[in-house]
Amino acid sequence: MTTSTRGAAKAPAVLVLEDGRIFRGRAYGAVGETFGEAVFSTGMTGYQETLTDPSYHRQVVVMTAPHVGNTGVNDEDPESSRIWVSGYVVRDPARVPSNWRSRRSLDEELVKQGVVGISGVDTRALTRHLRERGAMRVGIFSGDAVADDAALLARVLESPQMKGANLSAEVATKEAYVVPAIGEKKFTVAAVDLGIKGMTPHRMAERGIEVHVLPATSTVEDVYAVNPDGVFFSNGPGDPATADHAVSVMQGVLARKTPLFGICFGNQILGRALGFGTYKLKYGHRGINQPVQDRTTGKVEITAHNHGFAVDAPLDKVSETPYGRAEVSHVCLNDNVVEGLQLLDQPAFSVQYHPEAAAGPHDAAYLFDRFTSLMETALMEAERA
Repeated sequence: MTTSTRGAAKAPAVLVLEDGRIFRGRAYGAVGETFGEAVFSTGMTGYQETLTDPSYHRQVVVMTAPHVGNTGVNDEDPESSRIWVSGYVVRDPARVPSNWRSRRSLDEELVKQGVVGISGVDTRALTRHLRERGAMRVGIFSGDAVADDAALLARVLESPQMKGANLSAEVATKEAYVVPAIGEKKFTVAAVDLGIKGMTPHRMAERGIEVHVLPATSTVEDVYAVNPDGVFFSNGPGDPATADHAVSVMQGVLARKTPLFGICFGNQILGRALGFGTYKLKYGHRGINQPVQDRTTGKVEITAHNHGFAVDAPLDKVSETPYGRAEVSHVCLNDNVVEGLQLLDQPAFSVQYHPEAAAGPHDAAYLFDRFTSLMETALMEAERA
């Protein structure tokens, strides 16, 4: 990515998809060029959380909501220390933000962090195109970077694909850190950071859990060095088929039968650890309005998603795995994609979506309570033994 910040408000911009479709508009944010995978997010709000979600690393996010930036940018809602999207596409950016917590405009924040975007694009047409053709590589070019269309398309086709990308170590913490329990400490959890969002350890801390956030490169020995009552595997970017190290670590946790919880990328890691395959979805699930059924209760939840890959597990049968019986616990009602797994013979489960849901909704917050209950049960069984 190359950027400058001069003349951002007036610079012409062009978005070029790898299949040759072109959209023209104006620069939004930094002026320059950027590449990534074009995906769309259907959330009507929560753009600040989207931008700072490490799972969006190397993706160009198209916002389907027509008006973006109305509430500006504050210092409380980021999910990480920086913006991770590689590019940003909006239709009608707010000219003036209006919110009591706003500290600056979204445009200013994008410029500050060097994020190249484009505005004035027919995002409805672009979204329909991605739904029909699938997520694909894209480039955004503005200012001096705008050249003839054929040359720009050639550069897009030279950029890397998301399939086969191993990205977790690029976004994860390099050093372990601790998020203390809020109030009385009840449990210790080792959280393997594959691209963790800041709200996730906070949700656990609210439940009296001291969370030790560990680098993606951590070993099984590193995980158990903190003497955890439970182990958590986070969300993150990239292709789960490349995550052999994380799969090996999770298998080490499963072998010890420690209570285990995974979210998003962590769900895909559990799927692989159990022997299931993973595959790339045509255009993925992204937004805060996805209907999912918890098959253990029959309850339907509206949930927050950000995933382009899924687990290939049978929906309607119990599977035998090296770690006991497993079944699909959650399913997306839009397309029957696997949205959760659970083991029946030991305390381990995962979901494909985001129950921490900082931008809402909060229908799935109970999953953190479920994780806490597993640790409570394991502790009582250990005391009886």
